[in-house]
Amino acid sequence: MAPARTETDLSFLLDHTSRVLRSRMAAALAEIGLTARMHCVLVHALEEERTQIQLAELGDMDKTTMVVTVDALEKAGYAERRPSSTDRRARIIAVTEEGAAVARRSQEVVDGVHRDALQALPDDEREVLVRALNRLVTGHLAAPVESPVQTRRARERAK
Repeated sequence: MAPARTETDLSFLLDHTSRVLRSRMAAALAEIGLTARMHCVLVHALEEERTQIQLAELGDMDKTTMVVTVDALEKAGYAERRPSSTDRRARIIAVTEEGAAVARRSQEVVDGVHRDALQALPDDEREVLVRALNRLVTGHLAAPVESPVQTRRARERAK
C-alpha cells in the first residue's frame, strides 16, 4: 500500500510545467530557425561582452553543447568568435547585425510563449504565481544543495 501524501507534489507540478513550457518554447523558436540555446546565447551576448565560457554558464550548457550552439550561430551568420577587447587571450561571442535582429524577434517569440502561459490564469492568480516563484528562486530555492548522490538531468541520462 502506497504511503499517503501529506503535501502537494510540488516537484511534479514544477517539472511538468517546465517540460511543457520548454516544448512550446522549442516549437515557437523553431518557426524562426532557432533553438532555445541559440536564443539564450544571442540575448546574453548582446547584453555585454562575454566569453563562450561565461555564456555557457549563463545558459547552463556544457562545453560541447556551447561549441555546437556557437558553430550553428556562426554558420547562420548571427554571431562570430572575436578576440576580447579586455583580455587578448580570451575570445568573445559577438552578435552580428543580422543576429541582433533575430535576437529581437526571438525575444518577442519567447515573451509571447510566456504571456500565453500566464494568460491561462486570471490576473490576480498570475501576479501571485509570479511573485511566489520569484520569492522561491531568490530565497529557499535559490541554489541547489550538495548531494552525496549526483542528480542527473534528462539530457545526461540519454548517454
